[in-house]
Amino acid sequence: VFLGNGPSGICLSYLLSGNIPYFKRGSLHPHPILQRKLEEAPDVSILDQDLEYLSEGLEGRSHSPVALLFDTLQRPDTDFGGTAESVLTWWHETNRAIPHLVLGRNAPGGAWHSIEGSMVTLSRGEWMGLPDLPFKDWLKQKRRGLRNNRATAEDIAQYYQHYVMKKGLQKNFRCGTVVTSVRKVSAESISNHTQKDLPENSDSLWNFNEKSAEVFQVDGFFKTVKGDKEPFSIYAENVVLATGTYDSPTWLGVKGENLSYVHHQLSALEEAVKNNSIGIMSDPVLIVGAGLTAADAILFAHHCNIPVIHVFRRQVSDPGLIFNQLPKMMYPEYHKVHQMMKEQSAACAGPYECYVSLPEHHVLSFGKDKKCIFQDKNGYQKVYKISMALVLTGSNPNLSFLPNNAIDLAMDSDQPVNPKRNPIDVDPFTYECTQEKGLYALGPLAGDNFVRFVQGGALAVASSLLKKANKNPP
Repeated sequence: VFLGNGPSGICLSYLLSGNIPYFKRGSLHPHPILQRKLEEAPDVSILDQDLEYLSEGLEGRSHSPVALLFDTLQRPDTDFGGTAESVLTWWHETNRAIPHLVLGRNAPGGAWHSIEGSMVTLSRGEWMGLPDLPFKDWLKQKRRGLRNNRATAEDIAQYYQHYVMKKGLQKNFRCGTVVTSVRKVSAESISNHTQKDLPENSDSLWNFNEKSAEVFQVDGFFKTVKGDKEPFSIYAENVVLATGTYDSPTWLGVKGENLSYVHHQLSALEEAVKNNSIGIMSDPVLIVGAGLTAADAILFAHHCNIPVIHVFRRQVSDPGLIFNQLPKMMYPEYHKVHQMMKEQSAACAGPYECYVSLPEHHVLSFGKDKKCIFQDKNGYQKVYKISMALVLTGSNPNLSFLPNNAIDLAMDSDQPVNPKRNPIDVDPFTYECTQEKGLYALGPLAGDNFVRFVQGGALAVASSLLKKANKNPP
């Protein structure tokens, strides 16, 4: 059972549906050592090879060796602006399929359905694609090109739904499901019970391996068309956590943050503009944060001529600031925001109207009269009257369905799970949780935050599950 139907879950479903990658004979990979390794066993699928051996020595923009491996096999020279074709060929081997269910709240594509459709992605469009169906080929069918090599969130959400249909995976997907609990139970205690599955029974899922003394019980409910909640219980030997990180926005934890004019999602600003509750003549909108969502909010407000006060804790020159890590040519709009942050601080008026930047400041409190108090690094305080506040400082995964919110599974088991600072501790070549056998974590929960790199985790999980199911060729 997989929890989460975003790109990680879709990619893993494809691999476990009997789609097996092999090295394409006659193809040439630009990495000579990897090419030599791939030529050593061309008849053995990538899933059945030693992933640690193949990925050794690879370098790139991810800390995960298998993420780099699967990425470079699909997009060999993409980091150098090249367009070399994938060195993989895919074979459909039905005897190697592993029965599975993918549970998700929304349509396939996960959080991509919750993002404003016109938003342009940070990653290049071709990096958003899934195995064996290049994103740019799908876009060509829509007679559309990529703007500046980037794609909109709406395109991506549609592509993921199309992918599930095109690859015949929909029988594995159950949308409109909410999981409330995952826990280990003894296999004996359930063998006498009647199994209650989700609608459309999948009997083949319940042939438990004789050896397994314990299995996972996954409880939750299924939202029907009428809006009713139908409870379900599923039993599985392996559970894959792929629920991403979009669930609950981070709060500052300051006084007045629960007032109605303080929001934690960009959509609140779009909504306010749509129904004319804010406009050119309004008091400024406060935007807190220095990540890309905050930048998107600034660009949106700028486009609508809405005045902005922008508050963030870091220095503008801080190398940890995402803007200092993005190539200017590829991300002109984010470079513009960074320029505004530098040139338009409250201390000195710059060329940009309707925008004030307050670096190295933090919010002390929000007042009922819509007055907000900030403090700078020297302890001086400022008060501004605002129309609404957007606190856009990241988000945290919701793992309340796991015992102790999954804290025991994290790298630092004293702190909550956080994709950037404290991911779930997994084996780098199987993505199985080190603290709980049979439980796997993929995507942001395991520290892989880009679609391009979540797919290597799916390769590792598929390889591990095939070994467990003994569905490997001799």
